[in-house]
Amino acid sequence: MSADVEDKAGLPPRALQPVTVGLFATCLVDMFRPSVGFATARLLEAAGCRVVVPDAQTCCGQPAYNSGDRKDARALARDMIRLFEPFDYVVVPSGSCGGMISHHYPDLLRDDPDWGPRARRLAARCYELMAFLVDVRGMDAVTARLDATVTYHDSCSGLRELGVKAQPRRLLDSVEGLTLKELTGAEDCCGFGGTFCVKYPDISGRMVSNKVADIRATGADMLLAGDMGCLLNMAGRLKREGSTVQIRHVAEVLAGMTDTAPIGDTADTARRR
Repeated sequence: MSADVEDKAGLPPRALQPVTVGLFATCLVDMFRPSVGFATARLLEAAGCRVVVPDAQTCCGQPAYNSGDRKDARALARDMIRLFEPFDYVVVPSGSCGGMISHHYPDLLRDDPDWGPRARRLAARCYELMAFLVDVRGMDAVTARLDATVTYHDSCSGLRELGVKAQPRRLLDSVEGLTLKELTGAEDCCGFGGTFCVKYPDISGRMVSNKVADIRATGADMLLAGDMGCLLNMAGRLKREGSTVQIRHVAEVLAGMTDTAPIGDTADTARRR
């Protein structure tokens, strides 16, 4: 790794030891926002990682797990463990999927004498993207520029299961031209919650309405978060209310990849069709 990369990434020398990372892209990134996957890979490479995206990756099993379908959840967990255990680390641009692997796989397979220990070993090497960059690789700055005022939503799983709070803010503070305006109720759920929004649509709708009111009150140009489920949920409500607030995954901003249409914009929807 060249000194030039060290300076650009803002990494201390100790963080430049090469490691191989298995990038779990997640279903929502793959189907709705591939640019988040590319931004994640760029950030990981800047942090001195060799990035591998296994072609055979599928769902982590969280929807099945949350719906009580333990049989299919276990089958998907075993497939994921088998696929990702050869890598030094597994990195996920999502707190909810990362939490599924690191917190729920060990519990799901705890009674299996073969897969239980394998699940625990993988869980110990699985990180949400922001936590991995800052806590594991020591990244403290990026070279991106964005002339905008942004606000940030803390996703439930990333915050409560994985302790992701300060890490994205630390990196956003280094983005030239960016002003972060904190969101009232930043830690409050947006109402998505995976299958929660399907099971309890009225409650979910009220929660996202409250969240959107807080977002609009900041006067920010852009909303950022680290989970595509939350972002799609909030983007839908913001657009239905006629808001001009742009919505992006934090990785896109940190990687300097904001040339694509924001989430939920007409150009973004047309691209996916």
